[in-house]
Amino acid sequence: MTISLIGRTIGESVTLKLNETAAILRAKGDPVIHLGGGEPKGRAPIDAILGAAALLSSGEVRYTPADGIPALKKAIIRYTEEFYGRSPAPENVMASGGAKQAIMVCLQAILNPQEEVVFPAPYWVSYPEMVKLIGGVPVPVVPEDGSFIPRIEDIEQVLGPYTRAVIINSPNNPSGAVYPDSFIAEIVELCERRGLYLIMDDIYHRLIFNGRQPVNCYKYAKDHTESSKLVVINGVSKQYAMTGFRIGWAVANRQLIEVMTNIQSHQTSGPSALLQHAAVGAINGIQSSVANLRMTLENNRNVLVERLRSFAGVKIEEPGGTFYSFPDFSAYSKDSVKLSDLLLEKVQVVTVPGAEFGREGHLRISFCGSIKDITEGIERMKWVLDPDAPNELYIGDRKLVRDWS
Repeated sequence: MTISLIGRTIGESVTLKLNETAAILRAKGDPVIHLGGGEPKGRAPIDAILGAAALLSSGEVRYTPADGIPALKKAIIRYTEEFYGRSPAPENVMASGGAKQAIMVCLQAILNPQEEVVFPAPYWVSYPEMVKLIGGVPVPVVPEDGSFIPRIEDIEQVLGPYTRAVIINSPNNPSGAVYPDSFIAEIVELCERRGLYLIMDDIYHRLIFNGRQPVNCYKYAKDHTESSKLVVINGVSKQYAMTGFRIGWAVANRQLIEVMTNIQSHQTSGPSALLQHAAVGAINGIQSSVANLRMTLENNRNVLVERLRSFAGVKIEEPGGTFYSFPDFSAYSKDSVKLSDLLLEKVQVVTVPGAEFGREGHLRISFCGSIKDITEGIERMKWVLDPDAPNELYIGDRKLVRDWS
């Protein structure tokens, strides 16, 4: 079988593969605990359900404009006004089949083969593969001090003649780190000065803890014309717990949105009509579900951090947002893939290896599930790794005894 050069370089999505693994184990009746998940547990807002139901009841579920139905674009404009203080025109907005598609289409619109896209590490697992799918070159940047907060010096150091764009994801998947306003200001200024596209992946921007407010990148932009290369990506998946609805969007200059729309029109024709109406309901409806989700996640985070800090060898920085933590387990093993496999094999706890996010020795542990899953999952992990843990562990009716010989 002949496979393309690009096809041979692309690996599967590790996070989606782990979701599949957890589902298979559960279907077999195994007591698996999924601490690697990337979707909040909770019902979609009632306004989203009603919006979809109204269209479904009409029976008129048809093709839509490739860039989104007018009602959704209007809702996205209102959302941008509320959270960014900016009023884009409809021509500055494109709805898509999830924030992932919006980023992918954006990269296809701006990137030539061998051009580079820079992003801080740790990074979302899909960034490198998305860049490679277009024939581009991903350039991850690990802060010199090893922290989760990038420094402008580290970014500037890797910029070269082939650099085309920078992707910033704050709050960050997988670390939960919220980048300071000062860094956002610096990266906006740097990209404007160097003529680079700045793609702000803001999918978690309302899931921030400790009373902090979302960072507004437009606040630091000097170029507010149609030549601006600032692109803001968002969607309904995370903040509204609507991961399966697959609706995201991009806000950018008109020329770029036009090109992105043309590309999307040949890929998928446009997002689902039914799910766009659900997204309109979520964005325009009562927002209490977002606040409730944020409070639940903040409480879950506190429980998770407390439990992880009881490990003798774990180092963890408290996540400032999202529903992920990225603790350092290198005291137990510097090979995160082997460590993740060990936890799944021994105690059926699913975690995501840090190597997939550009940081070896770490595991991504999610706290979007139940408190019971968090506490029991960490207890199982501790039984495997921590010499100070009790020798016996019960998983359901099954008793496990450690053999330290």
